[in-house]
Amino acid sequence: MAVQKDKWEQYNVLRAGPPLDARLPETRLLEKDALSNMLQRHPSVVLKPRDGSFGTNIIFIQRTETGAYRMQHENNAITMSGTDEVLEWLWIESKGRGYIVQERIRLARIGHRPFDIRVMVQRQKAASSPWTVTGSYAKVAAKGYLVTNVASRPIPLLQALKSARIEDRSLPAKVARAALAAAKRLGDRYPDLRQVGFDIGIDRDRRIWIIEGNY
Repeated sequence: MAVQKDKWEQYNVLRAGPPLDARLPETRLLEKDALSNMLQRHPSVVLKPRDGSFGTNIIFIQRTETGAYRMQHENNAITMSGTDEVLEWLWIESKGRGYIVQERIRLARIGHRPFDIRVMVQRQKAASSPWTVTGSYAKVAAKGYLVTNVASRPIPLLQALKSARIEDRSLPAKVARAALAAAKRLGDRYPDLRQVGFDIGIDRDRRIWIIEGNY
């Protein structure tokens, strides 16, 4: 089967069973009811194009105390009254492009800026070849941004953990194991898949999350 660059399909492949299902942020296809339900279940959500966008066109939505919705796109923020207005605005801006809505993970921070970890995983041409981690680094969001793809600069993983005052020495190995397990599941579905760059999040409770894989 050819690799499908569809975040919704990827989510469904990864959540097919343990242990990965417990490491995935709750995700749904973006529809009016789905957005309303997700904002009732979570204080903040993230909207992402299904087909990927290299970190652009990602929108963060947070429910305010007055019941309105604060939306942040890149380093700009606007407030809207309800989900109807949000969806209408998104339809115009995205020209009908399909989106998913995902639980926002409260990422650990370095100097008040969220960061996540990019883990590169690869295998040889044969589908039976084992997956190996070939590199990793941390991406710290630029000032005023929430998305880490707009990063000030990549930094070594151990340096990032130290700067974030995360002292769990087992964490890098746990992050690697999560990425390898996710790569194996995607590789079982897509035999031609050779490399994946996983965005792995660590929340403020030191829990590991598989945010997404990039082909």
